[in-house]
Parts: sequence; C-alpha cells; structure tokens
Amino acid sequence: MTMTLGDLSVSRETIQDLSAYRDLLEKWNPKINLVAKSTLKEAWHRHFLDSAQIYSLAGQNVQTWVDLGSGGGFPGLVVATLAKEKSPRTKFHLIESDQRKSAFLRTVIRELHLNATVYSKRIEDVSDLKADVISARALASLTDLIGFSQHLLTKDGTALFMKGESWGKELEIAKETWRFEHKTHKSLTEENAVILELKDLIHD
Repeated sequence: MTMTLGDLSVSRETIQDLSAYRDLLEKWNPKINLVAKSTLKEAWHRHFLDSAQIYSLAGQNVQTWVDLGSGGGFPGLVVATLAKEKSPRTKFHLIESDQRKSAFLRTVIRELHLNATVYSKRIEDVSDLKADVISARALASLTDLIGFSQHLLTKDGTALFMKGESWGKELEIAKETWRFEHKTHKSLTEENAVILELKDLIHD
C-alpha cells in the first residue's frame, strides 16, 4: 500500500517511521528546543512535508548526502527516512555541533534504523567527506552556506538550500563573491520560499 507525502508516493511503513520520528520530536522538544514550540502542532506540514520535498530534487544514484546544521533533523533526517525505502544505499552524514541535538539525532537514527551518521562538530572542522548532495535549512546566509559547502562537494555535486522570502537578495549578494550554476524551485509548503539548487561552486 502506498500513501502520498507531498509529491512523493511512499509506503505505509515510511509514514509509520515518520510518525515515530514526530513522536520523538514532541517528547524531546520541551527539553532542548529542537523546533519552535509554536510550530509543534503543525509539525507534519511545517517540518516533515517541508523537508521531504527536497528528496526528489536530488536525482538518482546519490551515494553520499551531507546535511549541514541538522538541528532536529530537518531536512536531512527526514530525507534519510524516505531513502530507507527508496534508496537504501544512500549514506547520510548529519553535521550538528550541539551535543544535545546530536543525541536526539542519534536516537532517531537508532529507533528508525536509518543509514546515517552524526558528526558532533562545527562544519568547518569536517573535511573528510565528499558529498553528491549537500542540504541545509534555516542555517546561515547563502554566501556562508556556499563557503561551508565548496570543500565538501564532489566535482559534480549539488547543493540544495531551503530559503525564505529574502532568497533573491541573498542570491545577488552571493554572486558578488561566488560563481555557480543555479535553479530555483518553488516551495510546496510555504509561500515565497524556495529551494535553491546550486552546482559548480567557484570562488571569485
């Protein structure tokens, strides 16, 4: 049996995994503030569907996926949950410097049996990964995200950055110091928000 998650068809088992993830989020959030308390009641739409939409933008045959500043696991751990069914060989690397948030991420990974590893480090201190895809949500300016990503991406790798309504201004500022190819994908869950797809990052 399949069910719909945004624009994806997923199995009942995947929905059950995501529901278990949401239960863990609600249990842990009062202690370590993984997401804003005001968004918990609409977590399915605000966080899970929002994160899931980037999965289909990554293409096929992704071997290594790196998620920057993972926090509560959005989008990286949601995508890892989808990949458990759809691309189980994809390995996820979640970079999160906060030790308590890292403990939460490891709990979800263990409970859901996901193909993922957590790095409790600053992004700048991780250098031994070569990603086919890098993702980030609500983490830093686009210019900073590109700077974090350049040394972690493979030559043909793709960066997928989720951005709010100021994305156009951020894009213009980033072009002052970086050259890159980009596509803009309108968010399915938030008006005026986008996912920026970047390739070929070169510092001017």
